[in-house]
Amino acid sequence: MQREVKEMADREPILASFLYATVFNHTTFEEALSFLLASKLTSATIHSITLRDVMYKAHCEDPSIADACVADLMAVRERDPASTSFAHPFLYFKGYHALQTYRVSHHLWKNDRKELALHLQSRMSEIFSVDIHPAARIGQGIMLDHGTGVVIGETAVVEDNVSIMHEVTLGGTGKQGGDRHPKIRKGCLISVGAKILGNIEIGEGAKVGGGAVVLNDVAPHMTVAGIPARPVGAVKGAAFKEMDQTFTDSTYAEGI
Repeated sequence: MQREVKEMADREPILASFLYATVFNHTTFEEALSFLLASKLTSATIHSITLRDVMYKAHCEDPSIADACVADLMAVRERDPASTSFAHPFLYFKGYHALQTYRVSHHLWKNDRKELALHLQSRMSEIFSVDIHPAARIGQGIMLDHGTGVVIGETAVVEDNVSIMHEVTLGGTGKQGGDRHPKIRKGCLISVGAKILGNIEIGEGAKVGGGAVVLNDVAPHMTVAGIPARPVGAVKGAAFKEMDQTFTDSTYAEGI
């Protein structure tokens, strides 16, 4: 990534100071990411240096955070045709930034620093237009494409290698407490604008069509679409990697 950033600075010298401060002025990936996120999430009441120190300490206390951050970066590079380098999503993609902010807030939540975790959630929502509760459990190799309007509730689970488009909601169905949010199993594709509501399971490798409202479990490797969502065919291949939001079999399964 440093090589990519050097080439960017050569092509656009006006960005050289930004790129040096964000990337070249740091010795590790964790330091650079903490600096970048803190510079975006700073406010009139919490200085960016304080946030940077909080984030970097979280990385030091739990090295698996950085492992997930790198896996997410590789996921964006592999799956998003708009990503022509590793540096671009690292520097500019707010879906990536929001997800890495969540990872720090989740660490804080688990370590009984809930007020600060919720503050980061609030700033994430304000700055990136992404709202992820710090108690949600999210695996690695995740891509939030664009990110705008994504909402992930408190008891939601997203396993590894899932791709989520913008305006997706993983929410509850009302004011009930307890375990009330969706469980997204590994390898799923959640298409643009999908609303998945309640403590339901989206099976491994499934695909949820754009704008679908899902209120019931989805079988593994099944495509669902519509309002309410119904099966429209089997998934062929790795939905999360192929990123194909279309489907050819428009015949709803009988009796569903």
